[in-house]
Amino acid sequence: MPHGTASPPTPLPTAYISHDAPRPGPRSAITSPRSQDYNSRRAPRRPARRPPTMGAAVFFGAFFWLVSLLLASLIWFVSVHLSDREDAKLQYGLLIFGAAVSVLLQEVFRFAYFKLLKKADEGLATISEDGRSPISLKQMAYVSGLSFGIISGVFSVINILADSIGPGIVGIHGDSPYYFITSAFLTMAVVLLHTFWGVIFFDACERRRYWCLGVVVASHLTTSGLTFLNPWYEASLVPIYIITVCTGLWAFVTAGGSFHNVLKCLSCKQEADSRVMMYSALRVPFEE
Repeated sequence: MPHGTASPPTPLPTAYISHDAPRPGPRSAITSPRSQDYNSRRAPRRPARRPPTMGAAVFFGAFFWLVSLLLASLIWFVSVHLSDREDAKLQYGLLIFGAAVSVLLQEVFRFAYFKLLKKADEGLATISEDGRSPISLKQMAYVSGLSFGIISGVFSVINILADSIGPGIVGIHGDSPYYFITSAFLTMAVVLLHTFWGVIFFDACERRRYWCLGVVVASHLTTSGLTFLNPWYEASLVPIYIITVCTGLWAFVTAGGSFHNVLKCLSCKQEADSRVMMYSALRVPFEE
Protein backbone atom coordinates (compact mmCIF):
# COMPACT_ATOMS: atom_id res chain seq x y z
CA MET A 1 0.00 0.00 0.00
CA PRO A 2 1.47 3.45 -0.90
CA HIS A 3 3.13 5.46 1.78
CA GLY A 4 0.93 8.12 3.43
CA THR A 5 -2.37 6.44 2.52
CA ALA A 6 -4.56 5.53 5.48
CA SER A 7 -5.73 1.94 5.58
CA PRO A 8 -9.50 1.47 5.57
CA PRO A 9 -10.97 0.79 9.00
CA THR A 10 -11.69 -2.79 9.85
CA PRO A 11 -15.34 -3.44 10.71
CA LEU A 12 -15.90 -4.72 14.18
CA PRO A 13 -17.52 -8.11 14.61
CA THR A 14 -21.16 -8.52 15.49
CA ALA A 15 -21.69 -8.94 19.25
CA TYR A 16 -24.30 -11.24 20.75
CA ILE A 17 -25.12 -10.20 24.25
CA SER A 18 -27.05 -12.45 26.63
CA HIS A 19 -28.84 -11.41 29.80
CA ASP A 20 -25.84 -12.44 31.91
CA ALA A 21 -23.40 -10.12 30.17
CA PRO A 22 -23.23 -6.36 30.70
CA ARG A 23 -25.27 -4.53 28.11
CA PRO A 24 -23.85 -1.59 26.18
CA GLY A 25 -25.72 1.62 25.60
CA PRO A 26 -28.27 2.03 22.84
CA ARG A 27 -25.80 3.66 20.45
CA SER A 28 -22.73 1.43 20.93
CA ALA A 29 -21.80 -2.21 21.13
CA ILE A 30 -18.04 -2.85 21.28
CA THR A 31 -16.27 0.26 20.13
CA SER A 32 -12.83 1.75 20.30
CA PRO A 33 -11.95 4.91 22.25
CA ARG A 34 -11.98 6.86 18.97
CA SER A 35 -15.56 5.90 18.17
CA GLN A 36 -16.65 6.54 21.76
CA ASP A 37 -15.16 10.02 21.59
CA TYR A 38 -16.85 10.59 18.24
CA ASN A 39 -20.22 9.52 19.63
CA SER A 40 -19.82 11.68 22.71
CA ARG A 41 -19.40 14.78 20.54
CA ARG A 42 -22.68 14.15 18.74
CA ALA A 43 -25.89 15.74 20.05
CA PRO A 44 -28.25 13.26 21.78
CA ARG A 45 -31.42 12.33 20.00
CA ARG A 46 -34.65 13.67 21.36
CA PRO A 47 -37.48 11.18 21.83
CA ALA A 48 -40.32 11.49 19.36
CA ARG A 49 -43.33 13.28 20.73
CA ARG A 50 -46.62 11.48 20.60
CA PRO A 51 -49.87 13.32 19.88
CA PRO A 52 -51.82 14.28 23.02
CA THR A 53 -54.54 11.71 22.35
CA MET A 54 -55.22 11.08 26.04
CA GLY A 55 -56.10 14.67 26.81
CA ALA A 56 -58.24 14.96 23.70
CA ALA A 57 -60.08 11.75 24.59
CA VAL A 58 -60.87 13.08 28.07
CA PHE A 59 -62.11 16.39 26.67
CA PHE A 60 -64.36 14.84 24.03
CA GLY A 61 -65.68 12.24 26.49
CA ALA A 62 -66.80 15.01 28.83
CA PHE A 63 -68.39 16.79 25.88
CA PHE A 64 -70.38 13.69 24.92
CA TRP A 65 -71.65 13.33 28.49
CA LEU A 66 -72.70 16.97 28.57
CA VAL A 67 -74.66 16.57 25.34
CA SER A 68 -76.50 13.56 26.79
CA LEU A 69 -77.32 15.55 29.93
CA LEU A 70 -78.60 18.45 27.84
CA LEU A 71 -80.94 16.22 25.86
CA ALA A 72 -82.21 14.49 29.00
CA SER A 73 -82.81 17.85 30.66
CA LEU A 74 -84.79 19.08 27.64
CA ILE A 75 -86.98 15.96 27.65
CA TRP A 76 -87.68 16.29 31.36
CA PHE A 77 -88.33 20.04 31.09
CA VAL A 78 -90.83 19.60 28.27
CA SER A 79 -92.61 16.72 30.05
CA VAL A 80 -92.97 18.77 33.24
CA HIS A 81 -94.46 21.75 31.44
CA LEU A 82 -96.89 19.57 29.50
CA SER A 83 -98.17 17.85 32.66
CA ASP A 84 -100.15 18.95 35.70
CA ARG A 85 -97.62 20.75 37.88
CA GLU A 86 -99.93 20.59 40.91
CA ASP A 87 -99.88 16.79 41.01
CA ALA A 88 -96.99 15.87 43.33
CA LYS A 89 -97.06 12.15 42.52
CA LEU A 90 -97.01 12.84 38.81
CA GLN A 91 -94.05 15.19 39.18
CA TYR A 92 -92.17 12.62 41.24
CA GLY A 93 -92.84 10.03 38.54
CA LEU A 94 -91.58 12.42 35.89
CA LEU A 95 -88.42 12.91 37.93
CA ILE A 96 -87.82 9.15 37.92
CA PHE A 97 -88.60 9.12 34.20
CA GLY A 98 -86.06 11.89 33.59
CA ALA A 99 -83.37 9.99 35.49
CA ALA A 100 -84.03 6.84 33.45
CA VAL A 101 -83.90 8.78 30.19
CA SER A 102 -80.66 10.40 31.30
CA VAL A 103 -79.07 6.99 31.98
CA LEU A 104 -80.16 5.60 28.62
CA LEU A 105 -78.88 8.66 26.77
CA GLN A 106 -75.54 8.43 28.57
CA GLU A 107 -75.13 4.84 27.41
CA VAL A 108 -76.18 5.75 23.86
CA PHE A 109 -73.56 8.50 23.78
CA ARG A 110 -71.00 6.14 25.29
CA PHE A 111 -71.59 3.84 22.34
CA ALA A 112 -71.34 6.77 19.93
CA TYR A 113 -68.07 7.78 21.56
CA PHE A 114 -66.78 4.23 21.14
CA LYS A 115 -67.52 4.41 17.42
CA LEU A 116 -65.78 7.78 17.17
CA LEU A 117 -62.68 6.51 18.96
CA LYS A 118 -62.54 3.45 16.73
CA LYS A 119 -62.50 5.68 13.65
CA ALA A 120 -59.87 7.90 15.24
CA ASP A 121 -57.79 4.85 16.15
CA GLU A 122 -57.80 3.66 12.55
CA GLY A 123 -56.77 7.11 11.36
CA LEU A 124 -53.93 7.38 13.87
CA ALA A 125 -52.67 3.94 12.87
CA THR A 126 -52.66 5.00 9.22
CA ILE A 127 -50.53 8.11 9.73
CA SER A 128 -48.16 6.62 12.34
CA GLU A 129 -44.66 5.53 11.36
CA ASP A 130 -44.96 1.96 12.66
CA GLY A 131 -48.55 1.44 11.55
CA ARG A 132 -49.87 1.25 15.11
CA SER A 133 -52.06 3.65 17.02
CA PRO A 134 -50.38 5.47 19.95
CA ILE A 135 -53.36 4.59 22.20
CA SER A 136 -54.78 1.10 22.67
CA LEU A 137 -58.40 0.06 23.05
CA LYS A 138 -58.02 -0.57 26.78
CA GLN A 139 -56.54 2.89 27.24
CA MET A 140 -59.39 4.41 25.25
CA ALA A 141 -61.93 2.56 27.39
CA TYR A 142 -60.30 3.74 30.62
CA VAL A 143 -60.00 7.34 29.46
CA SER A 144 -63.58 7.38 28.18
CA GLY A 145 -64.99 6.03 31.44
CA LEU A 146 -62.86 8.38 33.50
CA SER A 147 -64.01 11.42 31.51
CA PHE A 148 -67.66 10.41 31.94
CA GLY A 149 -67.08 9.89 35.65
CA ILE A 150 -65.25 13.16 36.26
CA ILE A 151 -67.80 15.37 34.53
CA SER A 152 -70.65 13.43 36.16
CA GLY A 153 -69.08 13.87 39.59
CA VAL A 154 -68.54 17.58 39.00
CA PHE A 155 -72.19 18.14 38.11
CA SER A 156 -73.34 15.94 41.00
CA VAL A 157 -71.45 17.79 43.70
CA ILE A 158 -71.16 21.36 42.44
CA ASN A 159 -74.63 22.40 43.66
CA ILE A 160 -74.03 20.68 46.99
CA LEU A 161 -70.77 22.55 47.46
CA ALA A 162 -72.50 25.81 46.57
CA ASP A 163 -75.14 25.19 49.24
CA SER A 164 -72.57 24.18 51.83
CA ILE A 165 -71.18 27.70 52.14
CA GLY A 166 -74.46 28.80 53.75
CA PRO A 167 -76.47 30.43 55.04
CA GLY A 168 -78.07 27.62 57.02
CA ILE A 169 -77.15 24.51 58.96
CA VAL A 170 -77.69 20.96 57.74
CA GLY A 171 -80.21 19.12 59.90
CA ILE A 172 -81.71 22.18 61.57
CA HIS A 173 -85.19 21.03 60.50
CA GLY A 174 -84.68 17.42 61.51
CA ASP A 175 -82.90 16.31 58.36
CA SER A 176 -79.85 14.04 58.38
CA PRO A 177 -76.63 15.81 59.43
CA TYR A 178 -74.67 13.40 57.19
CA TYR A 179 -75.95 14.88 53.96
CA PHE A 180 -72.63 16.31 52.77
CA ILE A 181 -70.43 13.34 53.68
CA THR A 182 -72.94 10.94 52.12
CA SER A 183 -73.05 13.01 48.95
CA ALA A 184 -69.24 12.92 48.77
CA PHE A 185 -69.14 9.13 49.07
CA LEU A 186 -71.94 8.79 46.52
CA THR A 187 -70.10 11.03 44.05
CA MET A 188 -66.91 9.00 44.48
CA ALA A 189 -68.83 5.79 43.77
CA VAL A 190 -70.37 7.28 40.62
CA VAL A 191 -66.95 8.37 39.31
CA LEU A 192 -65.52 4.90 39.88
CA LEU A 193 -68.57 3.23 38.37
CA HIS A 194 -68.35 5.27 35.19
CA THR A 195 -64.69 4.30 34.86
CA PHE A 196 -65.49 0.61 35.31
CA TRP A 197 -68.50 0.80 33.00
CA GLY A 198 -66.32 2.35 30.30
CA VAL A 199 -63.83 -0.54 30.42
CA ILE A 200 -66.56 -3.19 30.34
CA PHE A 201 -68.64 -1.37 27.73
CA PHE A 202 -65.79 -0.91 25.25
CA ASP A 203 -64.67 -4.51 25.62
CA ALA A 204 -68.25 -5.72 25.09
CA CYS A 205 -68.62 -3.59 21.96
CA GLU A 206 -65.31 -4.83 20.58
CA ARG A 207 -66.12 -8.52 21.19
CA ARG A 208 -69.86 -8.17 20.47
CA ARG A 209 -70.94 -9.38 23.89
CA TYR A 210 -74.37 -7.86 24.01
CA TRP A 211 -75.28 -9.37 27.36
CA CYS A 212 -72.42 -7.39 28.93
CA LEU A 213 -73.90 -4.22 27.46
CA GLY A 214 -77.23 -5.12 29.03
CA VAL A 215 -75.62 -5.68 32.43
CA VAL A 216 -73.86 -2.30 32.23
CA VAL A 217 -77.10 -0.48 31.38
CA ALA A 218 -79.05 -2.40 34.05
CA SER A 219 -76.49 -1.65 36.76
CA HIS A 220 -76.47 2.02 35.74
CA LEU A 221 -80.27 2.16 35.99
CA THR A 222 -80.16 0.39 39.35
CA THR A 223 -77.57 2.79 40.74
CA SER A 224 -79.58 5.78 39.59
CA GLY A 225 -82.79 4.32 41.03
CA LEU A 226 -81.20 3.65 44.43
CA THR A 227 -80.53 7.36 44.88
CA PHE A 228 -84.30 7.93 45.13
CA LEU A 229 -84.19 6.13 48.49
CA ASN A 230 -82.37 9.11 50.01
CA PRO A 231 -82.36 10.35 52.76
CA TRP A 232 -82.47 6.69 53.81
CA TYR A 233 -78.74 6.53 53.16
CA GLU A 234 -78.19 3.01 54.50
CA ALA A 235 -80.52 1.61 51.87
CA SER A 236 -78.91 3.50 48.99
CA LEU A 237 -75.21 3.90 49.75
CA VAL A 238 -74.47 0.32 50.83
CA PRO A 239 -75.96 -1.36 47.72
CA ILE A 240 -74.28 1.20 45.47
CA TYR A 241 -70.87 0.38 46.95
CA ILE A 242 -71.57 -3.34 46.58
CA ILE A 243 -72.27 -2.71 42.89
CA THR A 244 -69.10 -0.60 42.70
CA VAL A 245 -66.88 -3.35 44.13
CA CYS A 246 -68.40 -6.07 41.91
CA THR A 247 -68.15 -3.89 38.81
CA GLY A 248 -64.56 -2.96 39.66
CA LEU A 249 -63.55 -6.62 39.91
CA TRP A 250 -65.27 -7.32 36.61
CA ALA A 251 -63.48 -4.42 34.93
CA PHE A 252 -60.17 -5.56 36.42
CA VAL A 253 -60.54 -9.03 34.91
CA THR A 254 -61.76 -7.55 31.61
CA ALA A 255 -58.66 -5.36 31.38
CA GLY A 256 -56.45 -8.45 31.73
CA GLY A 257 -55.78 -8.33 35.46
CA SER A 258 -55.22 -11.40 37.61
CA PHE A 259 -54.33 -12.31 41.17
CA HIS A 260 -50.81 -13.19 40.05
CA ASN A 261 -50.35 -9.69 38.62
CA VAL A 262 -51.49 -8.16 41.89
CA LEU A 263 -48.97 -10.21 43.88
CA LYS A 264 -46.19 -9.34 41.42
CA CYS A 265 -47.07 -5.65 41.71
CA LEU A 266 -47.07 -5.76 45.52
CA SER A 267 -43.75 -7.63 45.66
CA CYS A 268 -42.04 -4.94 43.55
CA LYS A 269 -39.84 -7.55 41.91
CA GLN A 270 -38.80 -7.43 38.29
CA GLU A 271 -38.46 -10.64 36.31
CA ALA A 272 -35.08 -11.34 34.70
CA ASP A 273 -35.04 -10.66 30.99
CA SER A 274 -34.00 -13.86 29.24
CA ARG A 275 -34.13 -12.41 25.74
CA VAL A 276 -30.98 -12.28 23.58
CA MET A 277 -30.16 -8.92 22.07
CA MET A 278 -28.12 -8.64 18.86
CA TYR A 279 -26.11 -5.54 18.07
CA SER A 280 -24.98 -4.96 14.52
CA ALA A 281 -21.36 -4.29 13.66
CA LEU A 282 -20.20 -0.70 13.98
CA ARG A 283 -17.63 0.88 11.73
CA VAL A 284 -15.04 3.16 13.30
CA PRO A 285 -15.34 6.68 11.82
CA PHE A 286 -12.51 7.71 9.57
CA GLU A 287 -10.23 10.41 10.89
CA GLU A 288 -7.79 12.31 8.67
